[in-house]
Amino acid sequence: MMKGRRSRRGVGEMVEIGVLLFSCILVWNPSLTNADTNSDDVSALNVLYTSLNSPSKLTSWKANGGDPCGQSWLGITCSGSAVTAIKLPGMGLTGTLGYNMNIMTSLTEIDLSNNNLGSGTQSNQIPYNLPPNLQRINLAQNQFRGNIPYSISQMSSLRYLNLGHNQLQDALGDVFNQLSNLVTMLVTFSDQIYLSAWLPIHSMWDLSFNAFSGDLPQSFSTLSSLTTLFLQSNQFTGYINVLADLPLKDLDVSNNRFTGWIPNKLKKINNLRTDGNSWSSGPAPPPPPYTPPPVGRPTKPDQQSDGGGKSGIGGGGIAGIIISILVVGGIVAFFLIKRRKRKTFREEIFEQEQPFNPLDEPKGNLKPPPKIEVQKSFNQDDFQKTPVPKKTIPTAIKASSYSVADLQMATDSFNIDNLVGEGSFGRVYKAQFNNEKVLAVKKIDHTALPSQSSEDFLELVSNISHLHHPNLTELVGYCSEHGQHLLVYEFHMNGSLHDLLHLSDEYSKPLSWNTRVKIALGSARALEYLHEVCSPSIIHKNFKSSNILIDTELNPRLSDSGFASLVPSREFQASDQNLGYSAPEVAMSDQYSQKSDIYSFGVVMLEILTGRKPFDSSRPRSEQSLVQWATPQLHDIDALDRMIDPALKGLYPEKSVSRFADVIALCVQSEPEFRPPMSEVVQALVRLVQRANMSKQMFGGNGQGTSRRADDVGDFL
Repeated sequence: MMKGRRSRRGVGEMVEIGVLLFSCILVWNPSLTNADTNSDDVSALNVLYTSLNSPSKLTSWKANGGDPCGQSWLGITCSGSAVTAIKLPGMGLTGTLGYNMNIMTSLTEIDLSNNNLGSGTQSNQIPYNLPPNLQRINLAQNQFRGNIPYSISQMSSLRYLNLGHNQLQDALGDVFNQLSNLVTMLVTFSDQIYLSAWLPIHSMWDLSFNAFSGDLPQSFSTLSSLTTLFLQSNQFTGYINVLADLPLKDLDVSNNRFTGWIPNKLKKINNLRTDGNSWSSGPAPPPPPYTPPPVGRPTKPDQQSDGGGKSGIGGGGIAGIIISILVVGGIVAFFLIKRRKRKTFREEIFEQEQPFNPLDEPKGNLKPPPKIEVQKSFNQDDFQKTPVPKKTIPTAIKASSYSVADLQMATDSFNIDNLVGEGSFGRVYKAQFNNEKVLAVKKIDHTALPSQSSEDFLELVSNISHLHHPNLTELVGYCSEHGQHLLVYEFHMNGSLHDLLHLSDEYSKPLSWNTRVKIALGSARALEYLHEVCSPSIIHKNFKSSNILIDTELNPRLSDSGFASLVPSREFQASDQNLGYSAPEVAMSDQYSQKSDIYSFGVVMLEILTGRKPFDSSRPRSEQSLVQWATPQLHDIDALDRMIDPALKGLYPEKSVSRFADVIALCVQSEPEFRPPMSEVVQALVRLVQRANMSKQMFGGNGQGTSRRADDVGDFL
């Protein structure tokens, strides 16, 4: 009896000891417990920590894993399992923000002010993929360049924005339509710090002392609560009429390049500064045509009913109406006569097949037309002040101007020995300048430009010069002389993705799987920027592996962005170097769209996966078209093993390859409407990388890529 009791007691003691040991293990290894922090927030903070160059002063922060909420990471505020605020001002931080902060959907405040973010980095712009639900942003006192990211326009909850004391520039994007809750905005670059960051000023904006250029965006007119606006000492152009209906009490637009007339409503502002601009001195244009009030609503007190309740129109009113009708009829007849004369005159000009412009000088034997009555009805000075309608360059060119002589010297007169490539629009030469800087010069073929107009070329250059993204080739300069049209870019000595995949020799090292995923993700981000960040959006039209250049750190740089206007129709797609990239709808009807770019991106992903060209006439007929051959096999694991590039020699994670193939299958669907937008493609590739990193943490990794039999173990990014 006693023995049985001891036995049962012993079993109970063993259970208790086991529970105690398991608890100790959990305490000793907290990674086995459930973390308190949302996994997306953890991943984004891991990337942010790495992007900030892993500073030791950020105690508790980690590059992989961790529990920001449970472990009280420095500067992190949580609500439950969600990170709601990041506050790290004045920490001397360097680097930049993480690329995936947009997955932090609960983050409402970020304060990284008074640091050195953006300095000494390739990506020195404020990232566009910021958390979408932010209410307060403070990135002041840093080294950010570029412009205000377009993604801020989608933050309908944003109330406070401080980007002061950075080095922002470029045209001010039209990003204010949805910011109805924004009450404080500072983007000052002056030595004065306005107090709206600390005082409850209702609506104060400061954009002064930057290098912003271009016209004021139309979305300014939606800022119905704005009372104070400082725009002085920038390079803004155009008119300020968009500000006329705002409830402004303080306005400073001095020292810009504004033209036109100051609206009368703005002249009534007490604190108004407008000096240092090119205002028109002539008479202001007439107001818009008179719009009669609604029927039955009097416009003047003397038109209302009298005290006795009588109403009606007296004899004087009837006479007034008759006189008004006669006056209006006379005006209409006068303009009809003028219109008929103008039409007759236009017909005469068209018969001579010479365009007429009142400011043009006479050409050849063509005499200037006589000044007919329609011209005499205007002040002659008005012609001198009113710009003649013509095609103009929309914004300033943000690139250096080179002479033909400079580029000839740098390329040894475009010597064939300096030829590094030949694309769809011309040849590319390596250029060595006196300062030992090496650049790439693209010599545009005469046949590539729709016209030989230098004006068209400069407009193209202007548009390209405003494209800035870490995964785009950066335009350095241009040349437009003596009928020559050239573009100067950064030079990337690793060549193109096409070269690395298809022209490898015995001395070159094949691209690892990790590098291939890195190139695919960077290229996807470049297209995402063109499609979803640029306004208006840009269709590339010529996305292919030979247009993806590889820099010294094996990052992709998409070239030929902004060349869409030069892309011709069907014969362009039929050329040997473009075969296989065109979406079905382009091949059939020349209909380009974002979806056709996405199809081309899927084809490039297939190149990365298989090492094959999009079209290869040397292969058996059933395998010549890469998409037709590969698509039926993308969801078959065994088939994928046979399809993958033999150059990888089996060193790839099987699950990663499978997920990569899933993204390809979505992009190369024949129906455009079923292809995902580029933002979804980017997120799919980011998740692929995140899962690979998590697997590496669990199983360990040698950093060199592992066999497919080791599953997802690999070193990504």
